[in-house]
Amino acid sequence: MDRSVSAIQDRPAEAVEDIPQLPWYTRAKFGIVRVFLASWMRCFGLTGLYRFGAFFGTCEWLINYKLRRRYRKRLRFIFGPDHFTRAEARRLTRDWFCRVRCDKLFYLVFDKIPKAKVIERVEFIGQENMDAGLARGKGVYAAMSHVGTQHVAGVLMAILGYKVAGVRDRKEGALRLHMQQIFAQRYPEVAALRILFADRFPRELFRLFKQNYILGTSLDVDRERAPHLSRQKVVFFGEEREWLTGTLQIALRCGAVILPSFWVSLPNYYFQLIAYEPLVDPDTAKDEPETVAMAMQRYAERIEAHARAHPDHLSKV
Repeated sequence: MDRSVSAIQDRPAEAVEDIPQLPWYTRAKFGIVRVFLASWMRCFGLTGLYRFGAFFGTCEWLINYKLRRRYRKRLRFIFGPDHFTRAEARRLTRDWFCRVRCDKLFYLVFDKIPKAKVIERVEFIGQENMDAGLARGKGVYAAMSHVGTQHVAGVLMAILGYKVAGVRDRKEGALRLHMQQIFAQRYPEVAALRILFADRFPRELFRLFKQNYILGTSLDVDRERAPHLSRQKVVFFGEEREWLTGTLQIALRCGAVILPSFWVSLPNYYFQLIAYEPLVDPDTAKDEPETVAMAMQRYAERIEAHARAHPDHLSKV
């Protein structure tokens, strides 16, 4: 099969993936919660909503011992068994519960917040790197990670006016499915957001780069999704791991700019989008083993530094 960019037909991007219709009782449940949260936000503002989420997260931290254990296990897996003291691990676990709960509440009422108010709370660090990459006309690969709430980042990028696409597993949570439907109706920018399944044929990814999209995926997957997928060994927190390389290799073949990209949730619903400098020179880098190995190691080092700065943003717990 010819996988070169020239072999792909020049046709418009397809519509957003059809989102499965949720049962009426699930939609009703989310609707009731959304009405309550919107009312709370009108009374106390976004800061009040954040404090409510932090309180709710603290309550969850106190009673959900199974999830506490899973997060502590993830901390030990990423950082090592002796990296944090017991007190530090306890504080980080509580911070993680609060951050996750606050992000979910924000996601649930996102469409109720004026667009201008959302945009003014977003600080885009390295936006010049993203804009310079798009100016080349060959697309940008946002090499993300399982550190942060990436589906919120994708929606914000779309609101800021960027052509964004993402890749996810087929098993999607009911909350995300419900809100994707609402966002698509509320915001034309979000309706244009491309969401592809991880097991889709890679030709779609070639097409997105050719159409100058920002494509975001996370390669730091420790579990083996399928034996045929390409992987590369990296050193991460002093240990050797094997991570996926497929999307990075496609980006190299397309000449796309590869930017390590991250998302940070700050108190009171302020956010940071971060786009670092390219992992490799897009004008000279090719899909060669040495280039892939170098880019993946630099990617791992960026994630390590980001995780050290924000250990309460770990996902995939």
